[in-house]
Amino acid sequence: MSKINTTPNYESAKNQLVQQLTEMLPAEQFQVFKEDAAQLVKDFPNPLVIKVGEIAPKFSLPNAIGEMVHSKDLSEKGPLVLVFYRGAWCPYCNLYLNQLQQVLSTIEAKGATLVAISPQNADQTLSLKEKNELKFQVLSDVGNQVAKQFTAVFKYGDLPVEAMTKLGYDFDSFYADKSREIPVPATFVIQKNGTVSFAKSEGGDYRNRVEPLEIINSL
Repeated sequence: MSKINTTPNYESAKNQLVQQLTEMLPAEQFQVFKEDAAQLVKDFPNPLVIKVGEIAPKFSLPNAIGEMVHSKDLSEKGPLVLVFYRGAWCPYCNLYLNQLQQVLSTIEAKGATLVAISPQNADQTLSLKEKNELKFQVLSDVGNQVAKQFTAVFKYGDLPVEAMTKLGYDFDSFYADKSREIPVPATFVIQKNGTVSFAKSEGGDYRNRVEPLEIINSL
């Protein structure tokens, strides 16, 4: 069977997740999240800060167990796949990271290293990694210092935060600072010489993500 047939399709899985959330969440909270996504589409149609052909900035960030991971070291092994996500509280992020885990062996077979980055604190990063059984590096970018060099970063709105609170989620507990700033999801491939060979975001609507097959094909 070909890789095309075995590679998970995010769009299909996302539609199933949306249906599940529609049935699970109170209508009031679901509507808040839906309107938030619609507004973010307008606010961030083109969120990428760095483009294909440019040189990616180097960075050093702690992983889930507090060890510093240096992009320079990762790039020496081959292409580096960087994925920026919002946090462990985001069901779409969890879905996407799980799909990336499913294609990890394919990515690594092409000589590439996969790294996921979010501004959440180390404890939440470790919890997410263990819960989802992720075998790739998940890094904590507190304050979005690295994310700001790759994709748009914005303050999460009061209404969706309040909706999360009503659902029993403490948004601020996921982060080391109280800025409430999170990145617009985006995916990049950086070659050994530092050149960005793939850069894509599906825009402000966080429910949409770059298909895993696109990442594989870019390698």
